[in-house]
Amino acid sequence: MKLSRRSFLVGGSAGVLAALASPRLISARGLLTDPALDDVIKRALSAATKAGASYADVRIVRRRNEGLQTREDRIESISSTEEYGIGVRVIAGGAWGFAATPAVTVGEGERIARRAVAIAKANASQLKRPVVLAPVPPNVDVWQTALIKDPFKIPLEDKAELLLAINREAMKVKGVKFVSARYAGNAEWKLFASTDGAYLEQEIVRLAPGYSVTAVDDKRGEFETRAHTLAPMQAGWEYVEQSSLLADARMIAEQAVEKLKAPSVTPGKRDLILDPSNLWLTIHESIGHPTELDRAMGYEANYAGTSFATTDKLGKLRIGTPILTFYADKTTPGGLATCGYDDDGVATQRWNLVDKGVFVGYQTTREQAAWIGEKASRGTSYADSYASFPFQRMPNISLAPAAKERSIDDLIAATEDGIVIVGNGSWSIDQQRFNFQFGGQAFWEVKHGKKTRMLRDVAYQANTLEFWSACDQIGGPSSWQLGGAMTDGKGEPAQSNAVSHGCPPARFKKINILSTNQRAAQASDRKGGQ
Repeated sequence: MKLSRRSFLVGGSAGVLAALASPRLISARGLLTDPALDDVIKRALSAATKAGASYADVRIVRRRNEGLQTREDRIESISSTEEYGIGVRVIAGGAWGFAATPAVTVGEGERIARRAVAIAKANASQLKRPVVLAPVPPNVDVWQTALIKDPFKIPLEDKAELLLAINREAMKVKGVKFVSARYAGNAEWKLFASTDGAYLEQEIVRLAPGYSVTAVDDKRGEFETRAHTLAPMQAGWEYVEQSSLLADARMIAEQAVEKLKAPSVTPGKRDLILDPSNLWLTIHESIGHPTELDRAMGYEANYAGTSFATTDKLGKLRIGTPILTFYADKTTPGGLATCGYDDDGVATQRWNLVDKGVFVGYQTTREQAAWIGEKASRGTSYADSYASFPFQRMPNISLAPAAKERSIDDLIAATEDGIVIVGNGSWSIDQQRFNFQFGGQAFWEVKHGKKTRMLRDVAYQANTLEFWSACDQIGGPSSWQLGGAMTDGKGEPAQSNAVSHGCPPARFKKINILSTNQRAAQASDRKGGQ
């Protein structure tokens, strides 16, 4: 809920002091913020403007991370980390400057503010074009993850017992030799203020439980693994309690054993039906990364390369069939990238990247908006630490469902000869996000509208335009599900972002199916060498 909105008075310490003293602003801050931090913020902003900054912002951030790994009947590892500090970002001479410190004090805030300005002035001598920020309202607000139970208040013993109970249940299935269960949680509290008038406090909590089961055939010396597909989520501990993690343990184990006994897929062109637990990753790689504006313009290539979706193709390139609309949305309930405001102080929003199959939009920040002639940021600036410089990061990117209800069972019933893939596995995509190959967790053959035997060693290969142009059916609203990843890398130095992707199941006509059967290849090599 919006609590209040009031601008900082830009230009000097008096204006900053006046804004911080506002009774309405104090009321907004009072829900979560330690008022003692106000002095650190106002003095840092004042020091930056006095040193010559035309713009400055301050982020005070506390991050907590907790991890737990188990293997069969034992705990393998436990981790718990926390960091706390302040970062000051400025524009001076038309260039960015940034400095940070783990000491959140008035003196340190002022020191790094002056240092950030000095760095900006040094950068200005190498500047090709000045930084110009799109306008933004002076947002003042508080935002929190919607949760019932704070996972960091749940005893570690309870978490460990759940994971070990999953392991025990899966190990009851004959043929299962190994079970690995895990839990990861992180909490991110941040306080952001700027000379443009923003004063924003947010707290984001994310969870990632899961496990994988390995079946082994000792006689043949072979094994297969099946992982649970529960998506990581922005939520409280109730998400774990209400999940089917434990209830599914025997089924997942049985599927691992069945997969081990299943025949390898026969390569060739087949219709492909992808469950949301698989399709989200293909969306991430082939739609999410290509629509990051810095990649499209060649300013970023780390981890995911550049992009085939260059700016000359905006509004012209047909990426897929007219039934496909992909949208970016940092307001999706439970989405890992969901928040109230980005790290530029911009309110988050939803917008289309691909509208009825046509490429129509990019992900942008306040700095990037003008690069493509837009007047406002899309709100995708993010930094993974107080010590990291904020830059463009992927929001939740999703495929809109069909208006008419249609389930994955309906897609199967409409398919004469195909393959169903559940869960994500290995993947590979080129540096322009165009040619790709994806695997999965579980595979079933479809014949005459029915799901028949399980298969193994399945991967699908295509390029982005061919793949999405082959999509002829998608599921309806009730079949739409979130998937996602807690760690998506970008930048140098590297930063990590959590992001979700929602989608319904979808069918693709005549996709190239590959066999990843290394056993057959090795046997052939041995036979050829005799």
